[in-house]
Formats: sequence, C-alpha cells, structure tokens
Amino acid sequence: MKHSKARRQIAWEAARLIREQPELRHSDARRSAAERLFPEGIRQIDIPSDSEVGQQIRSLARADQLVEWNRRFTAYAELLHPLAEIKQSPHTHPEGDALYHSLQVFVLVREEIPYDEELLTAALLHDVGKAFDRKQPHAATLKALEGIVTERTLWFIENLPIAHSLMNGSLGVRARRRLEAAEDFDELTCLARCDLAGRQIGILVSEVEDALEMLRELAVSHDDLADSE
Repeated sequence: MKHSKARRQIAWEAARLIREQPELRHSDARRSAAERLFPEGIRQIDIPSDSEVGQQIRSLARADQLVEWNRRFTAYAELLHPLAEIKQSPHTHPEGDALYHSLQVFVLVREEIPYDEELLTAALLHDVGKAFDRKQPHAATLKALEGIVTERTLWFIENLPIAHSLMNGSLGVRARRRLEAAEDFDELTCLARCDLAGRQIGILVSEVEDALEMLRELAVSHDDLADSE
C-alpha cells in the first residue's frame, strides 16, 4: 500500500529528531514531527509506524555514509596520484614510479584475498608517504592516513616493515612470536609478499579510479551485509 505524502513527511521528520536526540522515543518523535509539520492537525491514518520511522533512520544513516565514503575516497585519490611522479631506485624498484608499484601490490593482494577491503586499502596506500618525505616515507604514510583509514588498515601498514624483517630472517625471536600471534598475521604476510612481488616491469594494473571503485563496491557490500544481520 502506498502511504500518503504526509505520512512519509512525518516519518522523515521523526527520524531526523531521533538522530538529533537518540533518547527520544519513537512515539514522542512521531507526535513532535506531526505537530511541527501539521499544526492544524493530522488524520490518524497519516501517522507512520515505528517501522516506517526506522526505515527513514536507516536512509538518513546511509546518506551520511555516502558522504563519508565520497570524502574518504577523494582523499585516497589525492594521496595516490602524486606517486606517479615519485621515481624509485632501479635496484630495489625496477618497475619505476611508486604509483605503478602500489597498483601492482593492490592487484596481487586482490588475487589472493579479494574480499578484505581493509587489507586491499593497505595494499593500495602503503607508500603514499613517499610523496611527502623521501627520507622517512613510512612515518609520513602513517601520518597521512591517520583518521581516514581504519585502525586495522593502519596496523597492516605500520607492521609491514616488521613483516619484511620476518621474511628476510632479520627479525628477533620475541618480535617474531608477537607478530605470529597477531590475529591478522596471515593477511600481513600476504601483503609483505605482494609488496616484494609487485616490482615487475610492464605488467598490466588497474587505474587508480578503477581500484578505488573496487574498494567502494566492497564497502557497499559489507554495509549491506551489516544491515541484513
């Protein structure tokens, strides 16, 4: 059944009031919304149900989420594009610029673990600090990403040098045990392997915008799954 325009308006206004005052009961929010929008009075049939108000609350939350996603992915793009101008040592990075390397790592990680948005984000952004500080790029990367990636993504990037030390045999026994006990140890070592492997000349990679769209699709699918649970 198609609800009246007034009913939809009241549901939306009630949802907005509840978002502003989370302690507000649905019944009180509906009454306040109806009085605010229709001070002359409203038919009982035009009063929305709790379910309809809940749907509007979720719609408002999704709109906020889309704004946040757009802000976040715009920031990612702004961090990535300058890497195309960062030329690296031909001895350690024969593939060339830092952007080409980052896109290679992203592709390789995606081949192994295509569903992990946070790991893939780390793969794509792990070298963005090279555009800010060539002497201390790792610290610059962590600083640049603080507040725009999840703590788990930041953990992958923060511990990537330690994973490389593990792989080359230079990591101490205690540090190795701590790392191996980490919940995401397997994913971290995958990132480290792909970081080393992503140094090939002439292989095809995604464009920055395509890689970001893949991440955006994962974010949407994870959000939809959370809503259904």
